Amino acid sequence: MERVLLRRAIIPVGGVGSRLYPLTVDTSKAMVRFLNRPLIEFIVLNLASQGIREIYFGVSGYTNYVQLFDFFGSGEGVTAKLGMGHEVRIRYMPNYNTRGNAEAVLVTARYYEIRTPVLIVQCDDVIDIDIAAFWRRHRRCGGVMTIALKEIESAEELRRFGVAELGEGGVIERFVEKPRRPEEAPSRLVNTGAYILDTRAFIGFFDTERGRRLLAAGALDFGRDVIPAMIEEGYRVCAYEMRGYWYDIGTPESYREAVFTLLKTLPPDELRVDFVYGGLKMMGRRELSRRYQRRLVARVERGEVVIEGDVLIGRHSRIGKGVRVRDSVIDHYVVVGRDAVIEDSIVMDRVNIGKKAVIRNSIVGRHVTVDEGAVVEDSIIGDNVYIGREAVIKSSRIWPHKHVLPRTTLIGATIT
Repeated sequence: MERVLLRRAIIPVGGVGSRLYPLTVDTSKAMVRFLNRPLIEFIVLNLASQGIREIYFGVSGYTNYVQLFDFFGSGEGVTAKLGMGHEVRIRYMPNYNTRGNAEAVLVTARYYEIRTPVLIVQCDDVIDIDIAAFWRRHRRCGGVMTIALKEIESAEELRRFGVAELGEGGVIERFVEKPRRPEEAPSRLVNTGAYILDTRAFIGFFDTERGRRLLAAGALDFGRDVIPAMIEEGYRVCAYEMRGYWYDIGTPESYREAVFTLLKTLPPDELRVDFVYGGLKMMGRRELSRRYQRRLVARVERGEVVIEGDVLIGRHSRIGKGVRVRDSVIDHYVVVGRDAVIEDSIVMDRVNIGKKAVIRNSIVGRHVTVDEGAVVEDSIIGDNVYIGREAVIKSSRIWPHKHVLPRTTLIGATIT
């Protein structure tokens, strides 16, 4: 068996995630809650479980850095969660102003004197990639870079991505970036943002005339700027056609799609679920959690609580009598009052939902109060929002820390 030498990964973490507003108004997009944990933890644990031992965050911006460092530190928690004998180290790019994900990788590789091949993944991509197979493809193709491509079924979806045109031997000849019409796309294979990169060649490219021009212009996005330039300059860039799932968590719609698809398809261990009863999946393994899990199942069996479809409930959350939950995610420390309804929704941690409140087809941020009798439908609620008693919120977005007065009606509103 071929030895896998890939042990390092760089994850660029930049920008403000404006397409995910209001969820990312004051939260790094890497730290948005995803299946009851930060999105980036989902990514990091996947990499570490496949042999990545050093992870470098190419961090831009104060919020991105502070929230990631406060959560991960130097990586000790990753090692503990996986129960591994080998330590996983996490390091951070110093406070340099970078102008794109490619520059974040360049600065990080130079600063830490990385001269071995590295895996690059994006902080807002949930990707099921076989790193060993990816590495074998890279070695056999002999390029300076190998890009993980995913075949997209929907022709309309092609307009969101860079679409690859392949030549002989699976070498990428060019990308058509975000084709306006499906017929302009040379294939259905799109750039996932996952790369294996020869860092020596990558650093060397920026010492060429073309590379220096990109640096001077600040044109330093991998997909839009750097990869097309490297291909045009004759660098061998190879394709790896991946088979697993991939979600670009760039919008609330793609975020919801990823959450609900993986909720239905991932096995309990990958969801970090400790208790399963039909479609009900519950987190928590200590005796206190076990007691509540058994108590909730007994209430379901007596018909006092209705659980329909696939439902994920986090640790130490409490579901009141008469509650109905369908196809939803409820995070840790959530309190749901009597006779409330939650359907097709994501409710983040420490939310308090009053009795007879209704939440449908919505995303509710962290530390939110939805008071008694309030209705939230087809909406996105930012962190630390108060929604007053019997308020009605439909097709709206509410920024963090806002206070919605009782009996207010908002339809199609954006409260910033």
